[in-house]
Amino acid sequence: MNAKAISEHELKLIVGNVDETQVIDILKLQPTISELEEAVVWATGDGDVLAKEGRPLTGKVSDIVEILTADEDEPPRVR
Repeated sequence: MNAKAISEHELKLIVGNVDETQVIDILKLQPTISELEEAVVWATGDGDVLAKEGRPLTGKVSDIVEILTADEDEPPRVR
């Protein structure tokens, strides 16, 4: 079964305050809710926990993190 791509409403519920350019860029990737939730964990600095569980930052999740953190001075740490 293929997971359904998220809607704009779902994206805003999960991510919170995000500008329209970021919304558009993320929606273009057609991520699932699971991918978006994982990206938010990485973007908020909790990616170390996921990395320890063997879930590296890759694919759409990596792309979303890049979009969410583009305005930050320092990119998220990946171990």
